[in-house]
Amino acid sequence: MSGIDIAENQPESFAFTPENEAKADAIISKYPEGRQASAVMPLLDLAQRQHDNWIPLAAIDVISEKLKMPKMRVLEVATFYTMYNLKPVGKYFLQACTTTPCWLRGSDGLTNACKNKLGVGIGEVTEDGLFSVIEVECLGACANAPMVQINDWYYEDLTPERMEEIIDELRAGNEVKVGSQTGRLASAPEGGPQTLLEVGNPGEGD
Repeated sequence: MSGIDIAENQPESFAFTPENEAKADAIISKYPEGRQASAVMPLLDLAQRQHDNWIPLAAIDVISEKLKMPKMRVLEVATFYTMYNLKPVGKYFLQACTTTPCWLRGSDGLTNACKNKLGVGIGEVTEDGLFSVIEVECLGACANAPMVQINDWYYEDLTPERMEEIIDELRAGNEVKVGSQTGRLASAPEGGPQTLLEVGNPGEGD
């Protein structure tokens, strides 16, 4: 498994909690007989959420057994997608998109702001365990580039300065506005809609 970024320190065992075991069984039941392997992605996500946002090898074993698929097949999926972590990450997991649209709109500035503000490199975790940063491929918010995904949420139309502010807000335990940071409505052009039928902001006229 050379080149695969897997935690050296691994727990001896893993078991789904009773609640998550029931969720796993419910997920598997959605697939036809003989197609249970299709549940591998949601089960990996379930294991990750249970285990402090990373998947130990023992969980790979459990999922392999539940789905009756080779262990290596489960590991192949877990190592292919950046949404799965095979080593500990920070409480706030910053995934900076560096694909072309975000790069053209300044994603390098965002990644540098994260690294400088947090004092860590790509793939590293801050000493307090609060933050870690990785670079990822397209997250599908190209119209509102540049953007960063933090845990389950998208933060769009970012600047390096706003990125540093968000880190400060998260560190302070404050709630941070998700979505566009400039007030852009969905994927409208900067400055607002530019069509014959102007669309107001949600709630206007209520």
